[in-house]
Amino acid sequence: MSEPRPRGTERDLYRDTWVRYLGYANEVGEAFRSLVPAAVVWLSYGVASSYVLADAIDKGKKAGEVPSPEAGRSTRVTVAVVDTFVWQALASVAIPGFTINRVCAASLYVLGTATRWPLAVRKWTTTALGLLTIPIIIHPIDRWVGGLPAGLQPAQVLPVIGEAQLLLTSP
Repeated sequence: MSEPRPRGTERDLYRDTWVRYLGYANEVGEAFRSLVPAAVVWLSYGVASSYVLADAIDKGKKAGEVPSPEAGRSTRVTVAVVDTFVWQALASVAIPGFTINRVCAASLYVLGTATRWPLAVRKWTTTALGLLTIPIIIHPIDRWVGGLPAGLQPAQVLPVIGEAQLLLTSP
């Protein structure tokens, strides 16, 4: 989101706007896990998963709009949807959610054994540590997932000299 878009490319609703932050909902839910009912955490996963699904569908639609022979259209759309879904599911939901969950669980355990703080203070401290961890882990996870084999990276439709071409590239 902080990188400038190449000239002539359209703005991606799911990656270049505030909508991107919906993909982080589950990390916030995990940070608050010790303070809220489990249903709230599951709801946060529902929000993040909906973001992933919407982005995958959007990339499939864009791949379907690329002018080309009709024979390869369904394959191109399928590749775009699957690539985007797998990449986003890993980079936005599974890996960050697991990471924040483990950071919070470990910090709650350590605070419980190393301090005599009241439980409420330990839980709020754990939540604060979880929230502070989110911006630290986002870019390394994106880079790591972006380093996956070409078939597991997000499909992107980019305009190339007046025509559109489907590229499988790292973010």
